Amino acid sequence: MKYISTRSGCSPQSFEDVLLTGLAPDGGLFVPEELPVLTADEIRSYQGLAYPELALKIITPFIGDEIPAGDLRAIIEESYAEFDHPEVAPLTQLAENEWMLELYHGPTLAFKDFALQVLGRLLEHVLTRKDQRVVILGATSGDTGSAALEGCRHSAHVDIFILHPHGRVSDVQRKQMTTVTGNNVFNLAVKGNFDDCQRIVKAAFADQSFLPTDRQLVAVNSINWARILMQIVYYFSAALKLGAPDQAVSFSVPTGNFGDIYAGYLAKGMGLPIERLIVATNKNDILHRFIHNNDYSVTDLSETFSPSMDILVSSNFERYLFDLFDRDGPTLADFMGRFGKQTLCVSEQQWQRVKDCFDSASVDDATTCEVIAEVFQQTGKLLDPHTAVGVKAARDCGGSADTPIIALATAHPAKFSEAITSAGLKTPELPVQLQDLFEREERYSVVANELDEVTSFIKAHCRR
Repeated sequence: MKYISTRSGCSPQSFEDVLLTGLAPDGGLFVPEELPVLTADEIRSYQGLAYPELALKIITPFIGDEIPAGDLRAIIEESYAEFDHPEVAPLTQLAENEWMLELYHGPTLAFKDFALQVLGRLLEHVLTRKDQRVVILGATSGDTGSAALEGCRHSAHVDIFILHPHGRVSDVQRKQMTTVTGNNVFNLAVKGNFDDCQRIVKAAFADQSFLPTDRQLVAVNSINWARILMQIVYYFSAALKLGAPDQAVSFSVPTGNFGDIYAGYLAKGMGLPIERLIVATNKNDILHRFIHNNDYSVTDLSETFSPSMDILVSSNFERYLFDLFDRDGPTLADFMGRFGKQTLCVSEQQWQRVKDCFDSASVDDATTCEVIAEVFQQTGKLLDPHTAVGVKAARDCGGSADTPIIALATAHPAKFSEAITSAGLKTPELPVQLQDLFEREERYSVVANELDEVTSFIKAHCRR
């Protein structure tokens, strides 16, 4: 399997290359040269597999023999042994043909654990073999940071720097990041929003001259292909439990950076019978406006009860646009170059293709709280605000009466107590492993919203 850039400006790369690179040298994102397609019989043969076994089946075609089969199996098994539910990603029924996929049973209580527990171990495997040290740089709107630190902090081969928007993540999210110990762990609170953090990260990847000559940057954001790859698996896991490939399913996905739902788009391309993919957004609704109105324009960013979706520049949307533009890299590069400078749209034919593939909904904070209260009253299940957005979008967009719809539950509700109490419910208790979270010492540095200040900090704190 080889990987190409969405900007078509570099030669095809191996899996190991894209694992250690993240952003392509031409500023694009890596995607598979070809997508492996599974037959109905192959998918049917996966029914009943334990989650690690299913993961191996799904990801092996994308990695080939670059990582020995026994080593890859050990990496996967060790990664998901950290989860506190035997099914890893259990399904819970909320109503007739309405389900919730619980993706918060990992070490940091968010769906990011599914990829970052694996990514950390993949990096350690490759870096150990190469005897190489790298600098991990990532931006987080809340959950990626703690998951990345948990997945990568034990490696002797990395220094890890995570940027988060100062004052714009929940208290639990911040504490999960800033209380991680280790002399290779650094948290930077940027005086800006997530899009600012993401912009700084991309600029640092474009010019790495600030690093020591023997280092390179590695991405842990979903610009790293390995992040997307591992998220494909739970779409198959959920659909198989409800009868795939003999039963079609739909998914509603709380979406900020478009990586999670892009994984669903790939699962559908691989042959999984997905009827509808619903993009669920909060007030920051650029993706919803594009899908419904062919309007891909930037507005002011709003702070909401679902901060992990407070994003206007959805990095992974470029990967989908690459397909929409028939994999024409120069055309995509021109389109992305005009983003943020003018209102963008696509042709009527392209827009129809978008609508054939996706539906969407935007959910405000008041409605989010209403859904949290309603679902708790009806089922006893407590939703975090991102999941509530997904459930509401599923109900608004509807679908075939005989097609099950699955809302992705992306985080544990205890991470977002403000939304829970605003819904009129009690503050949720932290799980046992986090009971003392607010007693732990925090370590982070507040920095200006400037590339130079961030790169100077990294240069000064890289271990020699």
